[in-house]
Amino acid sequence: MSQTRILVLVGSLRAASINRRLAEAAAKAAPEGVELAIYERLGEIPFYNEDIDAEGEVPAAAQALREAVAASDAVLLVTPEYNGTLPAVLKNAIDWASRPYGAGALKGRPAAVISASISANAAKWSHDDAVKALGVAGADVVKEASLNFGVIGQRFGEIHPADDAEALTQLAATVLLLAETVNARANA
Repeated sequence: MSQTRILVLVGSLRAASINRRLAEAAAKAAPEGVELAIYERLGEIPFYNEDIDAEGEVPAAAQALREAVAASDAVLLVTPEYNGTLPAVLKNAIDWASRPYGAGALKGRPAAVISASISANAAKWSHDDAVKALGVAGADVVKEASLNFGVIGQRFGEIHPADDAEALTQLAATVLLLAETVNARANA
């Protein structure tokens, strides 16, 4: 199995967010031959505006995201739930990476979603909205790789998800399924 590169987009910009910690734990749980890179610049990207999405006018931060998505083999979203849906920063990233229409960096790229919230709902509304937006954007959503974590304040309030054996096992399975999808396509 060759090296599989998965770009991770975290929907919470807060440095100490549990969603970010889940992304870090997923990177730790990645099997040999799979590299997860957490994208650090989502907060720098302006809201999508077709007026500035023109040749020579694309903001550097948006272009950097497009290039990072294009250089990856797959994309993994880790999303909290804000007011019953996905955070604007993730929706904005999907919007930029989906353009130009029909040929954006997300087109045909395998993608999976991990959602987590303090409620028992486990951010399932946000998860469903992320899956929908990725699918409309042209990504190949690997629904079997979906993962939801509820009541994360209680579960991970005192410990890092990387120190939770069950969470590591679940994260490793999600990453493995996404990587297997990439490899199956490469060998098809």
